[in-house]
Amino acid sequence: MDTSQFWTVIEAARSASAADKPFAEALVDELATRSKDDILRYQERFDEAGEAVYRWDVWAAAYLIGGGCSDDSFMDFRAGLIGMGREWYERAAACPDVLAGHPAVMAAAEAHRDEVVFDEAVNYAASYAFERVAGDGEDFYEAWNEYSASRASSDEASVDMGEDFDFDDPNEMRRRLPQLAALCLGSTP
Repeated sequence: MDTSQFWTVIEAARSASAADKPFAEALVDELATRSKDDILRYQERFDEAGEAVYRWDVWAAAYLIGGGCSDDSFMDFRAGLIGMGREWYERAAACPDVLAGHPAVMAAAEAHRDEVVFDEAVNYAASYAFERVAGDGEDFYEAWNEYSASRASSDEASVDMGEDFDFDDPNEMRRRLPQLAALCLGSTP
């Protein structure tokens, strides 16, 4: 599964999701129509997409949107960001501050809700789909470990998260993410 096919899966699930069928559930349904190998390749692309936005500036956006953001919550935020689809993912990867213009983020800020974007269940979609296809959930982790070991690069570099900064400093957040800070923190004190 190449990158384009990965985003096709995401878009198909987005199209199938509805008020009574959350995106993560639609994603599991979409993945369960594919082979076990395709599900493993999907997981590989998913991990790559999540790692690509494992940066301080994206984490700061999650911190503003979520009213705080632990490392576990940041994993859920990145999954939710992927679930927003390729266009919003790429826009946010280029400049996380653009999330201030996403309709769901704006509506959540207005309603004082902080759960928008964070979608823990998306992290497990491949394993749930694999379980449906294979009939055993543990098979996914065994298959994934074997698959990922065969694909591991010998020169894995540490992740460059960019410049670290204080998420609890409202002035710094306003300087780095002005639109999101205005939306989530309000006007300058």
